Amino acid sequence: MRRLVFSSLLFSYSLLAQDLKSYQQVIPQTRVSFDMVAIPSGSFVFGQTKKTQVSAFWMGKTEVTYDEYQLFFEESRDPEPRPPKEGPDAVTRPSPPYIDFTLGMGKVGGFPANSMQQYGAIMYCKWLYAKTGVFYRLPTEIEWEYACKAGAEIPSKDLADYAWFQGNSNEKYHQVGQKKPNAWGLHDMLGNVSEWVLDHFESDPTARKDSPVFIDKYADAVVRGGNYQDPANLVRSTARMAADPIWNRRDPQVPKSIWWNADAPFVGFRIMRPAKQPSATEINSFFEKYLN
Repeated sequence: MRRLVFSSLLFSYSLLAQDLKSYQQVIPQTRVSFDMVAIPSGSFVFGQTKKTQVSAFWMGKTEVTYDEYQLFFEESRDPEPRPPKEGPDAVTRPSPPYIDFTLGMGKVGGFPANSMQQYGAIMYCKWLYAKTGVFYRLPTEIEWEYACKAGAEIPSKDLADYAWFQGNSNEKYHQVGQKKPNAWGLHDMLGNVSEWVLDHFESDPTARKDSPVFIDKYADAVVRGGNYQDPANLVRSTARMAADPIWNRRDPQVPKSIWWNADAPFVGFRIMRPAKQPSATEINSFFEKYLN
């Protein structure tokens, strides 16, 4: 067991960074892009009781799609693309999955990437940094919930307008961005696929400090928001669940893959970007501590 806290890296950016602008990020040497939405600083009630101040940041407008994730998966182990100056080394890609995680829907057209472990999601962020020179990571539970609530909870009577869940999904995930966005312009924060965050499970998340705690990268990482299989009462901004070993029960590899969850088509992720980019040393330290 290891216990590491990353308070300076994750929460040092300015509370006054309200002048962020939403933007589109093109992945270099491809025609693939994704949108990042500026989230203002503010305070909110985390969970049901803890009033929390949150700094400004950018959040992915949608869940990471197969169009994006597949670039990472297919990239050669060759040292290209060259990392930015003082950036990370080239990143190896995931081991090939032995089953079709797309439920037959394919990997183009804006479907959310799914079935990766938290490790795979963080490795994608490392690869994205090597490609773009911009530090992206998974949000913390606090950041995720703040962005999801966007100032107010979505009324349960309106859930079908904003989310794919058991009542309207036809037992499958859907292309991102088909439902209404929340008040800050983020799609599918609720439902569709649940989303990895940096934190690992604590029964009372409001008791933790501002910075996420890293305990064991192979166990108890948290997903948020509910998914297309869940009933409406589990698709809400405070919905959270720890990774379950049963998600990887059919993996025939010994040891089991650190990249894939063979039985979790309902799990994906979205990325965030701090308002102030950490130094190259801090970024490398972050990925080293999370991935090694």
